[in-house]
Amino acid sequence: MAAESTRRARRYRRRLRSRIILSFVLLGFGLTALFAWSVNRVRDQVEDKLVVDVMNRNIDLYAQQYERDPRNPSLPVDQMRAFAFTPDKFESVRQSQPDWYELSDGIHGLSGVDEAGRPFSYRLAVRKTPQVWFFLAYDMTTTLRGQEQFNRAIYAAVVVFTLLSLLVGLWAASRVMSPVSELANRLKQSGRSSQPEALAEHFPDDEVGQLAAALDDYAARLTEVVQRDREFNADVSHELRTPLAVIRGATELLLSRPELDDRMQARLRRIQRAEQQCTDLISALLLLSRNERGHGICDVGKVAEQLLDAHRAQLGGKPLTLQLEGESGLIVDAPEAAVAVALGNLIGNAVKYTPQGDVVVRLHPSSVEVVDSGPGLTPEDAARLFERGYRGTHAEHSQGGGIGLSIVRRLCELYGWDVRVVPGAERGVVATLSF
Repeated sequence: MAAESTRRARRYRRRLRSRIILSFVLLGFGLTALFAWSVNRVRDQVEDKLVVDVMNRNIDLYAQQYERDPRNPSLPVDQMRAFAFTPDKFESVRQSQPDWYELSDGIHGLSGVDEAGRPFSYRLAVRKTPQVWFFLAYDMTTTLRGQEQFNRAIYAAVVVFTLLSLLVGLWAASRVMSPVSELANRLKQSGRSSQPEALAEHFPDDEVGQLAAALDDYAARLTEVVQRDREFNADVSHELRTPLAVIRGATELLLSRPELDDRMQARLRRIQRAEQQCTDLISALLLLSRNERGHGICDVGKVAEQLLDAHRAQLGGKPLTLQLEGESGLIVDAPEAAVAVALGNLIGNAVKYTPQGDVVVRLHPSSVEVVDSGPGLTPEDAARLFERGYRGTHAEHSQGGGIGLSIVRRLCELYGWDVRVVPGAERGVVATLSF
């Protein structure tokens, strides 16, 4: 369940709609955050410059008033307190305000605790002369509170504009994806018929319209290829059936002659079996090319017995025993040609790759097993056995192009059957064809 949820989340992240929405959200958040940071930084710089200018002017004014009237050098400025110390009081500054004593001329930021124990911040302008030291303190607590309120407002604005970007992204994604979704739906509906429906005429001449036109062109070319392939398969099937019918008729005519010796009759029967095998294979391949299921009443036991008889005649002294086990009566709704090709490939492989021993075909109520006593399967063979063109480890000196089991797999996909080839319990291979 966790793996399935992870795959669904990844698929959702890859959707174009989600990427558009995410782009709008990131763009809105990025621009708003950058603007908020810029405004906050400019505000701090401007405020700091104004405070420094005000304090410099006021400490100059305080020094001038002190020179005129040292007894009453007060300033009519709120939030500011001025102090003046003569040389005889320099040592008292060290004791009462050690931080002030060490400061040089200029504007300094300091913090402290008031009588109630609450922290506060202030700016201190310092001007020291040999005759008198001037200190001007400016309470920044109210200003800092204003900065905090301003920062909260800025953060709220970032959140609001990010949510607004999300809404805009949802609206834009729906507008952008609407024609793409319509194109996908029309494409699905057009795939239900043999002739594709024209898509470009339903869309304006924009990017989606160009995509629809390209899909129309691709569908037309693909339909032409499929039609040509079907016609080719039908023509080949028809043209091959004619000489095979001639071969069948000639073989039956020759077998009817009583003067033929046993060797000649055996060769003619082999030709007859090869003709039947070719006919079945052509019928099965024609069904695969048309991708349509043929119907019929096929007795699997009877087909298995015929296939075993054909292989017994071709053993040629090979120390191999072919047996049929189980009860007959397994009937399948499929042409005999399809069952013969699917089961024949499994039996043929068992006979081909078993140098000696037994090949047993077991009939079950809904399946048939082909069990051999050959060399078995390697892990690589088991993983790639049904790939087209793959020939197993033990196929070095045998004939074949490695397409038999791929045909079996395609027939199983067409009819909804199941084929499985696994190593045997002790040795050999067990191939199961389930109907």
